[in-house]
Amino acid sequence: MNVTRAFTGRPRVDNAGLPPGQYDAGDDWPVLSAEVTPDLAPADWTFRVDGLVAEPRTWDWAQAHALPGSAYEGDIHCVTSWSKFGVRFGGASLDAFLDAVRPDTSATHVVAYSHTGYTTNLPLADITGGRAWIAWEYEGKPLPAEHGGPARLIVPHLYFWKSAKWIAGLRLLDHDEPGFWEQNGYHARGNPWEEQRYSGD
Repeated sequence: MNVTRAFTGRPRVDNAGLPPGQYDAGDDWPVLSAEVTPDLAPADWTFRVDGLVAEPRTWDWAQAHALPGSAYEGDIHCVTSWSKFGVRFGGASLDAFLDAVRPDTSATHVVAYSHTGYTTNLPLADITGGRAWIAWEYEGKPLPAEHGGPARLIVPHLYFWKSAKWIAGLRLLDHDEPGFWEQNGYHARGNPWEEQRYSGD
């Protein structure tokens, strides 16, 4: 997927829930990835949080599932102009993982990284306070591999490239460090309501 300012697709429907420049994808869920879908079994999946934390920690599949369950029910928006309404992801709140590692007060940003090597940057404030999840279910079923299964990051209030597929970990930093798409011209934050698609938007 190349960086381009030319977005095409269905015309925007008059819907107050659609951010500017988006269309309602309905039952479709386009598959867009920067990398080849990995063959990653739940038994081989791990999730680590380190960097500016008191106790770096790695969870395996069973340990992550032992955390209190949490779900996101709402909308998601992709920078390529589609939006989906009323989706449901199940997993665990990212707050549960962060509470276990105790972030340092100097931490302001994170780099989320995938088992494939993909990275994306996020302000710490955008993934705390019930705003982000590690999800392994979609609509009550295991998350499909092409959509990031066995588990992905979900940050639904930002464009969906921030919701890293095949999530492997978070590194907490005291500065912003651009990830894959951000190094290739995408916006550092990616708020769909402000159309923060590219650096400079």
